[in-house]
Amino acid sequence: MEHRTKNPTRVARPLAYSLAGIATILALGACVKSEHPGADSTGAASSTAASAACASDNGGITLPTGFCATVFADSIGHARHIVVNSNGDVYVNTWSGQYYTTPAPAGGFLVAMRDTNSDGKADIIRRFGPDAQSRNGGGTGIGIYNGSLYAEEGDTVSKRIVRYALATDSLTPSAKSETIVSGLPASGGHPMHPFAIGQSGDLYMNSGSSTNSCQVKERSNESPGAQPCTELRTRAGIWRYGANRTNQRFSPAERYATGIRNAVAIAIDPAGQVYATQHGRDQLAENWGKLYTAEKGQNLPAEELLKLEQGGDYGWPYCYYDDVQRKLVLAPEYGGDGGTAVGDCASKKGPVAFFPAHWAPDGLVFYTGTAFPQQYRGGAFIAFHGSWNRAPGPQGGYNVVFVPFTGGNPTDPSRYEVFADGFAGGNKQPDRAAHRPTGITQGPDGALYVTDDKAGRVWRIVYRGTGQ
Repeated sequence: MEHRTKNPTRVARPLAYSLAGIATILALGACVKSEHPGADSTGAASSTAASAACASDNGGITLPTGFCATVFADSIGHARHIVVNSNGDVYVNTWSGQYYTTPAPAGGFLVAMRDTNSDGKADIIRRFGPDAQSRNGGGTGIGIYNGSLYAEEGDTVSKRIVRYALATDSLTPSAKSETIVSGLPASGGHPMHPFAIGQSGDLYMNSGSSTNSCQVKERSNESPGAQPCTELRTRAGIWRYGANRTNQRFSPAERYATGIRNAVAIAIDPAGQVYATQHGRDQLAENWGKLYTAEKGQNLPAEELLKLEQGGDYGWPYCYYDDVQRKLVLAPEYGGDGGTAVGDCASKKGPVAFFPAHWAPDGLVFYTGTAFPQQYRGGAFIAFHGSWNRAPGPQGGYNVVFVPFTGGNPTDPSRYEVFADGFAGGNKQPDRAAHRPTGITQGPDGALYVTDDKAGRVWRIVYRGTGQ
């Protein structure tokens, strides 16, 4: 899993922040909601009215003027992707395993939440699905389609996408899940399978690479790349399945696009176009010190937003994206000379937008609501998990940015605005950051929800207007 930061040659264009500062972590502890026992029928479904007053500290984050946030839920486990049902009920997939040292919470890894009094906080929290005792490790992907909840689950050997039917009057499912796709690879690095479901039922799913750059000897000094990189048959790409079909089995035949090292964020825009982010590779300077300075290693390669096409090849592991030159160049494992040589990368597909190196884009949503000001409508919000590998330079990311779109494309490939910040608190290091943004989604009322897989927090962000 990747954690990235920023190229100092390009300056982000932040929106104006409100005067609310970052509250201390102890003060935020008072906002924690405990799990509520009892039947699902307790309380009405979540209200879509944005009537709650703003918290004075915005749950510890900074936002543009006119926006405010509440801590919708806290300490729910390693909260990954998130989805909101049409009635306002919120669902989060949580994860355990190799990236986390803390034990998983008791109960299933899927978390259902309901706000019964419209105060922007979950009053009812339920866990469901298989738990750690049944060798489940949770997952990242989650979605709602045709009245059912879809989620990734499984162990360290194999994952699957399952479907739970949701009754209109029940927060959690009453029936067992059905398997949609099984046999998803989970060995090595990047064992997560986030996905997005289109209106016609096409399910687009990530299968992240098991290696950093497909070296013969993983993450080793001057080790060449495997020729060919055989893991591309089952990893480092997007697969397409049918959300309406059960008992499908993962295989190379369903690969939709390739050359994407790890697409943790996948989303479909209002026109039905599928987008994904790419986590760029690590360790250019560490493994290839004769070709790259430490500064170049900190600032290459750029993170990418990709517009997916069936059969498209986006370059990994043979290429990486240089945001200064604005082109794909040959990776050193495959004959690259430190950034000049292009070779076969000229025929690969580059990004439609790019961001600072190593920020780790984990969540993506296109804003289709009307609650936010006009400038946000049709654009994309991206949650950046944050970097780990920019030392000795400062780490970066740990924020949510907004990418304006015009005519179905980013207005400028290099343009982004920092929308929400302060998640990490005073220390942008993976093991010391207070929170790490991961998933992001939009509610039926136009509110944004952001998850944190460090401390298990969920924020709800709304717009009150500049006079509030």
